[in-house]
Amino acid sequence: MSAPLARHRFARLSLAVALSTTALPLFAADPPSPQQPTVEDLERRLRALEQRYGDAPANDGGDASVADLDQRLRILERRLELQEEAATAKAASTPVVAITPEKGLSIKSADGDNEIRFRGLVQADGRFFIGDDEQPQNDTFLLRRVRPTIEGTWGKWIGFRITPEFAGDSATLVDAYIDLKFDPRATVRAGKFTAPVGLERLQSSASTALIENGFPTELVPNRDIGVQLQGEFAKGAVSYAVGIFNGTVDGRDAITANPDNELETAARIFFEPWKNSGNALSGLGFGISATSGDKRGTGNNFLPRYRTPGQATFFNYRSAVAADGDHTRWSPQAWYYRNSLGLLGEYVSSKQEVALPASGTRADLDNRAWQVVGSYVLTGEDASYRGVTRPNHPFTPGGAGWGAFEIAARYGRLTLDDDAFPLFADPTVAAQEATSWGLGLNWYLTANLKLIANYTQTKFDGGGANGDREDEKAFFTRAQVSF
Repeated sequence: MSAPLARHRFARLSLAVALSTTALPLFAADPPSPQQPTVEDLERRLRALEQRYGDAPANDGGDASVADLDQRLRILERRLELQEEAATAKAASTPVVAITPEKGLSIKSADGDNEIRFRGLVQADGRFFIGDDEQPQNDTFLLRRVRPTIEGTWGKWIGFRITPEFAGDSATLVDAYIDLKFDPRATVRAGKFTAPVGLERLQSSASTALIENGFPTELVPNRDIGVQLQGEFAKGAVSYAVGIFNGTVDGRDAITANPDNELETAARIFFEPWKNSGNALSGLGFGISATSGDKRGTGNNFLPRYRTPGQATFFNYRSAVAADGDHTRWSPQAWYYRNSLGLLGEYVSSKQEVALPASGTRADLDNRAWQVVGSYVLTGEDASYRGVTRPNHPFTPGGAGWGAFEIAARYGRLTLDDDAFPLFADPTVAAQEATSWGLGLNWYLTANLKLIANYTQTKFDGGGANGDREDEKAFFTRAQVSF
């Protein structure tokens, strides 16, 4: 064999072996030879690589020609390229599965455009009433909420959420909506979701400072069915929402279809001017919300019943009363969170035209409620609208971690319009005013486990057969798991 031919053959074989050992990291490279390998050594190594592919050529029993070696090298190089392409394609198509305390179980496509998250909320409560001689209520254990959630994104601009409710005697649908995320400043939401009105109502059920909501939440809509435009500006310092809904009574979810052929508009704007500044006012937010629409009909789908923080009904209209005209609400609201301190306050006015069809008597009744809620995290974690998101030292049995402890207090009042009595509401069973205060202790063992104890006391004006309804004294407990 001539010297040039040998050198060419040696160079090609050396290149093939180098490519194979770098492109195939799963194949261990041969240990370095103490001396320069011969052409025959390289031929043997090439044959070994071909055998690993399962297609080694038959042993020719002698030296291979340059053309033959060149062809074999080309085939090997192409196989290496195909293997790299297949590995790249597999990595690009393999979804990412993750479990985190904040997002639960998530499955995300390799390109990040599609994601499905599985989340859940379970709340097991104990309710105990003290001194309820005149208005007896049952002490009980119950499942307050059992809500699995499927949510996520599909593509760059479609989001969705589906949340059923399995607590209670029958399953219901809590949330079911899609988001069209055209821009952070303009997202369209359609389906069933929380109307953009009450500040505490918009707070997650897993994050409220006390177990049950206060009086203002009794005067705002809960979840309604409709379409809403929402968004934010200035890096989240200004947020807004405006929508059209079927309309629902104060404090309740909408039924599955519009009962009276009337629609309701709702709007909210909220400001956090110093959100991104990092100063003492960065945790201040304030805004206003409102609804306007008509309601016409009798019964629970048109007129509300108001409840105490102990979940006892203390006001309802007479059965002959009908909602018959304009229903408007407005609510100024604010919060302030600074380090371990949290404050939340809101006021709600709910004004409804009512009538007694038999007599033609009409009135425009304005019911009002307000509350102030304060909280303080004893263990140093930051307070927030979402509660304590993660304890600094999660509870560890037998260890040093005890989680986070938070104390909370609330004071609020709901006042019924004087003109509601006695024609539209019976003063012997419906109170004219309720004032409530409550104290709570929240123990965040981990980011997902929370234990709560509350004591609330509510005083009434009217609502009793011989004057004022008996004070309600309630001790509630809750064990909550959320992810």
